[in-house]
Amino acid sequence: MNLRRRLLTAVALFVVVAAFAVAGYRLLGGSGVTLLQAVYMAVITLCGVGYEEVVNTSHHPALRLFNMFVVLIGVAITVYVFSAVTAFLVDGEIRHLFWRRKMQKRIGMLSNHYVVCGLGDTGRYAIEELHKTGTPYVVIESSEENLRRSQEHEGGLLANLPYVIGDATEDDILAQAGIDRAAGLIAAVPTDKDNLVITFMARQRNPNLRIVARCNDLKFTERMMRAGANSTVSPDHIGGLRMASEVLRPHVTSFLDMMLKEQTKTIRVDEIVIQEGSPWIGRSLESLDLRGRYNILPLAVKNTDVPSAQSYWVNPPDTLTISANAVVIVVGDVVEVRRARTDAGSKKGV
Repeated sequence: MNLRRRLLTAVALFVVVAAFAVAGYRLLGGSGVTLLQAVYMAVITLCGVGYEEVVNTSHHPALRLFNMFVVLIGVAITVYVFSAVTAFLVDGEIRHLFWRRKMQKRIGMLSNHYVVCGLGDTGRYAIEELHKTGTPYVVIESSEENLRRSQEHEGGLLANLPYVIGDATEDDILAQAGIDRAAGLIAAVPTDKDNLVITFMARQRNPNLRIVARCNDLKFTERMMRAGANSTVSPDHIGGLRMASEVLRPHVTSFLDMMLKEQTKTIRVDEIVIQEGSPWIGRSLESLDLRGRYNILPLAVKNTDVPSAQSYWVNPPDTLTISANAVVIVVGDVVEVRRARTDAGSKKGV
């Protein structure tokens, strides 16, 4: 039982017992007992303050027995009420206030992080991948109860995640998540309309943000792209492709599953963006020796100074020269990819 519900239960019990006591004092005390006297008697008895009896019980055995009963019940109820109030104030609201301030300070220190809107099934899988690859992120979730259930279900993964409780379609909630300093956003709330609004508002606040939006209905894809999404993902579409892959190329999908589930290393297909001024510019893949220095394998290169500038050069030759703004697609451990990215003077591609 949460603190708020416990407090309400305690107050309700106190009111019920008080009403019962007032009725008993009036009925057993006779016509000479007024409503005010009965209420006053009930209050001083339940609270145990010990003032003089305004309803004389010395000559009325039944009334005295009733008063003893009220005293015993009243003490128990009063202790429960005060403990619930204390827990609510000290262990609940005050702790929550300090926790929220600490959380907001923690979020305020983040930059180039990723904002995940929605902690449903899609959002949880996205967070799991961000967590495994050591990528900083902030979660926006409208339901604190849903957040608590997810934390209990996932255990350590979601125990200390930075989060903001609120509606992701509201501008101030996005601001609290540090959208102005973020590198990317995942709009993964259940409804396409909300994802559309989130996409539009996030793009207005941060033109350089990379936005990926969940899209259940494919007719919303074009709208989301116009609103500012860099890419959209349909869970049904991805699920269908995965099922086809399981049928056509089961060993490939088994390998990819193994790569994602490996615990000792985090092997991923990743990218290194070669920015202006990078020491890798003008060098060949052979001289970079990605396999020898970082134990990562180049799978493809997208160069801007080759005729097929908009396509990827799959399985590039060792003689290929890296140019500015090229993107090198590699496979390897995320720690080694991050080290290579640092040596290349590159940030995470967005």
